[in-house]
Amino acid sequence: MELKINNQHKKFESENLSVQALLDIEFPNKQNGIAFAINKSVIPRTEWKTTVLSETDDILIITATQGG
Repeated sequence: MELKINNQHKKFESENLSVQALLDIEFPNKQNGIAFAINKSVIPRTEWKTTVLSETDDILIITATQGG
């Protein structure tokens, strides 16, 4: 499966990839402070495990950073 994430195309082996599975691959050690949107619609954390991605989805992942 090829996905467009933050305007970059990435390939993944799985065809049935959930939001949670994608985040486990992309951010295995840090999943707090993440916002996830598909086609400009925010996906609540409670739906990450059940929301399945497709190649036509435009995915935006935002991570919080510390600083001042």
